[in-house]
Amino acid sequence: MADNMNLADIVVGVDGSDESFAALRWALRESQLTGQQVNAVYGWTRSWDMGPEPDSEDGWEQLRLRIAERLRDWVDAAVAGMDDVSLDKVKLTSVHASGSAALLKIGEDAQQLVVGRRSLGRVARWFTGSFSASLAEEATVPVTVVRIFSDEDESMQDAIANALTPANVTTGYDRPNLEISGRPVVVGVDGSATSRRALEFAAHEALVHGLPLHVLFCWQLRDLGTVPGYENAIASVEAGQNRAEHMLSDLMRGASFPDGVDVHAHAFHIAAAKGLIAASRYASHLVVGSRGLSGLDAHFLGSVSKQLVVLSECTLTVVH
Repeated sequence: MADNMNLADIVVGVDGSDESFAALRWALRESQLTGQQVNAVYGWTRSWDMGPEPDSEDGWEQLRLRIAERLRDWVDAAVAGMDDVSLDKVKLTSVHASGSAALLKIGEDAQQLVVGRRSLGRVARWFTGSFSASLAEEATVPVTVVRIFSDEDESMQDAIANALTPANVTTGYDRPNLEISGRPVVVGVDGSATSRRALEFAAHEALVHGLPLHVLFCWQLRDLGTVPGYENAIASVEAGQNRAEHMLSDLMRGASFPDGVDVHAHAFHIAAAKGLIAASRYASHLVVGSRGLSGLDAHFLGSVSKQLVVLSECTLTVVH
């Protein structure tokens, strides 16, 4: 496993929302560590606030200039207060296309695509959970989804917590403390080729950020194939755990990690989506493969990565 990654662009979707600003800030911090260029992309279609449709080439050119200025203003707003970030390596790209089409086309050779989302999603916004999930599904390069919290999300979670708590007791939703330093990079693996690429991506992130790397194999009996000694019977949980740990050890022996990365491997008897959502509460960055084809490869079928796009409580990267 190489200790450096392709210096292709980090392509970020920007649309003026707080979510996209958070994604841009994340990408800029990443680029400061890696030396990559950031391409801020706005895919636009005509909308009510752009006035009537131009009826000449000169009119279309004026519209494109206004769109470019809008994107520049958004980038300036997103980086306001980031004194340690330079815009020297930021490229601005506005495209007359839908957001997803613009990102997929411009980012087809990128090192990764980056988008933002709120914790509960916004169907009226360009970057909703469903948009992030469809982008992660269709892209051929890694897609990183940067999660942000909002006051509305927190107040609604508090309301739910209080509604379900016995009378005369005031409580609140225990939101993860995102300020704790040293939160690890976590990667979910299952032995498939896709999860090995996810492992490589996660190891690079851990190296760049100086964080520990935790490798998780979340298993159920159907994921283990034939457990030795149980060819004609259902294996016990203890036998399954031994089998899972053996499989994980084989995977770890077959991987190489950059010098200096503190690596820990764990096998847990839990469904992949549940285990990785739980892990996301304590991670700085969660990395998973997008899908497999059969057998063990099916462990990260699209439904798991889609659930994580919506429910992960930290930044998530889906690797293809």
